Amino acid sequence: MPKLAMTRDGADATVTHAESNQRPAFWEFGKNAGGVYSQLELHRDYFVYFPARVVARIKPSSESNAESNAKTNAGKRIMSIPVIGRIYRGYPIALVVFLSTGLSVGMAQYAFGEFAGPLKEEFGWTQTQLNLSLAFSFISGLLAPFVGSLSDRVGIKPVMFASLLLIASGFLLRPFISELWHWYLFSSLVYAGFPGATIMPVGKMVGLWFPKTRGRVMGAVVAGNNFGGVTMPPLAAAIIAAVSWEAAYVTYGVIMVALAIVAVFIIVEDENKIEAEMKRTGRGDQAQIARAAARAGLTVRQALVNHNFWLIMIGLVAATFTYQGVLTQLRQHFEESGFAPAVATSAVSIIAGMGIASKLAFGRASERITARIATIISVSLQGIGVLIIAQGDAGVLMWVGIFIFGLGFGGLGALIVLVVQEAFGMKEFGGIMGLMQVGMIASGTGAPLIAGSLHDKTGSFGSSMLIVVAIFVVGIVALALARPVKQEGASGIDGNSAQSDSTN
Repeated sequence: MPKLAMTRDGADATVTHAESNQRPAFWEFGKNAGGVYSQLELHRDYFVYFPARVVARIKPSSESNAESNAKTNAGKRIMSIPVIGRIYRGYPIALVVFLSTGLSVGMAQYAFGEFAGPLKEEFGWTQTQLNLSLAFSFISGLLAPFVGSLSDRVGIKPVMFASLLLIASGFLLRPFISELWHWYLFSSLVYAGFPGATIMPVGKMVGLWFPKTRGRVMGAVVAGNNFGGVTMPPLAAAIIAAVSWEAAYVTYGVIMVALAIVAVFIIVEDENKIEAEMKRTGRGDQAQIARAAARAGLTVRQALVNHNFWLIMIGLVAATFTYQGVLTQLRQHFEESGFAPAVATSAVSIIAGMGIASKLAFGRASERITARIATIISVSLQGIGVLIIAQGDAGVLMWVGIFIFGLGFGGLGALIVLVVQEAFGMKEFGGIMGLMQVGMIASGTGAPLIAGSLHDKTGSFGSSMLIVVAIFVVGIVALALARPVKQEGASGIDGNSAQSDSTN
């Protein structure tokens, strides 16, 4: 059978002649050293299958270039094949998860203040009555273990779909509010959907589809929180000003329903499909890693009897005191320290903006120094920053504290998931992550109580911030004492996907 000479970046290879009726139905192209080919001309009686990222110049090996060109110019029919490139499916999956976590957080938390004024004006509720709905976030922590265990058994796609619909229903029903308890009930629906729409799909999908680069991808995906914080409040404000607060909530609900439908078609977690997609796109070296990662790790029972589980839980719970114990108090603390209202708002916005870069940086760092060490650095930076901020100096020193705190703060959201994956694997990630979230109820409810009571007594958030710094120290020590955990089935995993230095 005649052969063809194939040149790729200067290297020759051989491909087979075939009859015209044997041409494949599709072609894949990529890049060579010289750039991207937009089309390729082939004689009708030759074909070659190009793996992803390969572009070839083809000529019959028995003919010279001149002879080949002469035949072509003499009228031999030419077939032009456009580039048909399918991107790696992990990218649209990461985008869906990015939107799921980002929009959920942006709508429920960042945009909360946009609705406070209209609701108080219409129903005569106090700020305390409105804010009490935030305390219902404990529902997320209580449901997290069950949601995580369910996702381990039936898969994350149905869990994510149902969770997004729960959040959507919480928004779509709010225009029908007439009593305060309605407000609390519909807020509970939103928080009930949080575990399955945010941290669970983030951990599952990034861990499975990006086993070698999960740190940097995790940072990019969790940056969705910042995206939601930047986009959802202005959207709500614009709709409220133009129409009504009811229309704004309906818009939120419709967006979440649409995202739930998109998730059904995009999310894939089947090991065989993931492996096939990796091989199709030239990521064959990651296929074995992904398959091993999906099966490696500890069960919930094994984790509970491992002392490292409790050390890591203490460390992460302590770290999350930053959310309700520091972040939510900063705007008021800055103003009480002497900042003008606009400057105080700008300072908080700067911290939020730094969060994107911080997530990306710490996500990448976790691949090199482990997520546990990266978390210790993140919490240490936050502790130093809070220590400076607590002094209440509205001068240059305060801005130094804001900068240091912002450096460490943003990366924590990605690192929490990465630490759990790194220590306990993907085998029963959902269940183990759910238990971690139960522990975080302590920080979610305890931190605002500490901050509020001490502020009422002292007139400042300085004392409560110092207590948070002390809690940070406890968390840092706990994480430093934790050690890598031996994971079953981790022998086929590279890099930081699993650690096997020691057992419990």
